[in-house]
Amino acid sequence: MTDLELTAKNMLSPYRYEHSMNVAECAKELARLYGANEDDAVAAAVLHDIMKDKSGEEQLEQLKKSAVTLTAEDLNSPKVWHAHAGAAFVRDELGVGSTDIYNAVRYHTTGRAGMSLLEKVIYVADYISADRTYNGVSHMRSLAQKSLEDAMLFALEFSITQLAAQNRVIHPDSLACYNELIIARGKNGGTQ
Repeated sequence: MTDLELTAKNMLSPYRYEHSMNVAECAKELARLYGANEDDAVAAAVLHDIMKDKSGEEQLEQLKKSAVTLTAEDLNSPKVWHAHAGAAFVRDELGVGSTDIYNAVRYHTTGRAGMSLLEKVIYVADYISADRTYNGVSHMRSLAQKSLEDAMLFALEFSITQLAAQNRVIHPDSLACYNELIIARGKNGGTQ
């Protein structure tokens, strides 16, 4: 067991630790398939939910300690706090100096425009790891074998639709990621 895995095991519930290990295995496979650094993919995956089992108060305390300021959208989306807090913890408490790993942890929930290959790998691996059973996961797994971007677009469409249906805040990073993918595909959604 690596030091990072031991840290994750000590900080996470058994359920969340198992999920993180599943994401790590999936991230390693996707990294191999798409040419990302496998070691960085495993490290980012092991750490992606490192603050998820902490209370909202503890997550906010980590952010304060790390001088991370949340936007209004962040403050009104508590489900993204663990990603911010996790990235800060990885950088400031664990001393992981890789900006790419930091960003992979930070944006694994929302995505963002301009994602690196590693960020995309972690974003998709979190959605399709072996422990995931939601409706549509088989289709997303199939998409991920052909294109990370197609898998991401599927995930973003699902998430944005669900949030809108529940009258919840849609994070601007998710919208920016979605729009970037649509523009890159030449899908403008308009009539011609």
